[in-house]
Amino acid sequence: MKPRNALSPWLFLLPALVIALAFHIAPFIDTIVKSFTNYTPSRGGRFIGFDNYIRMLGDDNFWLALGNTALYMVVVVPFMVLLPLLLAMLAKPKVPGIGFFRASYYTPVVASMVAVGIIWQMLLREDGIINWLFSLLRPGTQAINFLSDSNLFLFCCMAVTIWKGLGYYMVIYLAGLANVPSELHEAASMDGAGIFRRFWSVVLPSLRPTMLLIALLSAIAAMKVFAEVYVLGGGATAGPANSGLTMVFLIRQNMSSFDSQVGYASALSLSLFVLTIGLSIAYVRMTRQETAS
Repeated sequence: MKPRNALSPWLFLLPALVIALAFHIAPFIDTIVKSFTNYTPSRGGRFIGFDNYIRMLGDDNFWLALGNTALYMVVVVPFMVLLPLLLAMLAKPKVPGIGFFRASYYTPVVASMVAVGIIWQMLLREDGIINWLFSLLRPGTQAINFLSDSNLFLFCCMAVTIWKGLGYYMVIYLAGLANVPSELHEAASMDGAGIFRRFWSVVLPSLRPTMLLIALLSAIAAMKVFAEVYVLGGGATAGPANSGLTMVFLIRQNMSSFDSQVGYASALSLSLFVLTIGLSIAYVRMTRQETAS
């Protein structure tokens, strides 16, 4: 190729490369460097080696945030894998009015998190709709303030995450269901398989790659959860007694204090990055095993 022709593709890529370098690669390298310093905006910083990581291992808030994040992932991911599949199966048939239901399922995905938080606060507060329904079913029942109970707060955040994400993963499942070969359904029907048998023997095996992808996406989203805790907790704290403290919220706490501990927050960010990469590697290996089999 002539030098001018060889240069042309890079000229087309240049705007995207500049944006990636300025807003992704350079900040990432800066985070790595700062994680080995005691940098603060007011005093600057100096190299301290692995002190931030040693401090992290002895920080009770880190272990609380890590445990809450792991619990969040363990609880949310199964719901995100199974419930959207059920919705997709219900929304797949082409019947009159099905477009309305598909749009209704997807509406929470595009809704503002602030609006979603207000709706769920109306549902969960002491004089909210859920307690009102409990009082109708069982008069005299003591009202529960879900958002002030340290044992319930994190699960309330999980409920918001699940409700808001169902429509998004439903769309992915609808795309996967559209790619299930019709010949397999026809062959199973000719063998006398009923609807549940076809679902178990035809649909689920065909959707395994999709289910693995959704498990990965929902797990990464659960590890990065912040907005739900911030909105339901009022922004100042991570719920009662820090019961909703997650990794991202802990990073935010260290970054938004009066004298932000940027170095320590950078170390926390890198630890979360390593965990996310570990999940992605596990997904790639599982996908290769599925392909090989």
